[in-house]
Amino acid sequence: MGTYVITGGASGIGKAIAEQLQSEGHQTLSVDIQDADIVADLASPEGRNAAVAAIMQATDAGLQGLVTSAGVGSHVSNNALITNVNYFGSVELIQKLEDHLAAHNASVLLVSSNSAPMETNPEFVQSLLQGDAERACALAEQMQGHPVYSGTKQAVTLWMRRNAAAFAGKGIRINAIGPGYTRTPLSAAVEDNPDYGEAIKQFIASIPVGRPGTPEDMADAASFLLGDRATFICGAMLFVDGGHDAMMRPDSF
Repeated sequence: MGTYVITGGASGIGKAIAEQLQSEGHQTLSVDIQDADIVADLASPEGRNAAVAAIMQATDAGLQGLVTSAGVGSHVSNNALITNVNYFGSVELIQKLEDHLAAHNASVLLVSSNSAPMETNPEFVQSLLQGDAERACALAEQMQGHPVYSGTKQAVTLWMRRNAAAFAGKGIRINAIGPGYTRTPLSAAVEDNPDYGEAIKQFIASIPVGRPGTPEDMADAASFLLGDRATFICGAMLFVDGGHDAMMRPDSF
């Protein structure tokens, strides 16, 4: 049994992952903007630095794994916020904790999305991968709608893939899950929105397995990838989306 740190652990998928790990006998530390063991704003460099310092102090005796689940959805109109939290709030946190993770042979799980492969602005993705937050945010402000969200998730997944081998060499397994449509109290309320609720319901009806995902579905996948049964899985992106990715991109894998 060990200690896991979960960003975004106060609600949604992050909270479900924390509860699943706790049910298996592990200890968890949540990092979130409020109602968390470590309160920090991952949208800012200062907040990320504060989170890193608090994580290192709290897990000095041992760290089993890190889950970066904190994220901002595409329904939010602040594109810079989506950019900073979804990408830099994950990648920069992992980078700053790299030596600490290696010292404890910890595993890492990034929460991406099944929208990561969607077409977006390649210049935006490249600016993220280069760590150019100013350029990325400027480009994001020129974009509209879902491509900002999917672009951050694409960049997170590419970063994971590109760094998996180097991290493995330091004893750190790093993987990602790609949740599909997941029903939470927030998303359930959006389904009744008069403007786009019907479109969401049609999207849910198109899920091959016949139902939307739940936070618990994502937590089960996260628990597996973090645990001892997955010690030979490294650099993987596991779609947890009821078959949507296979349906929409049957010739890609």
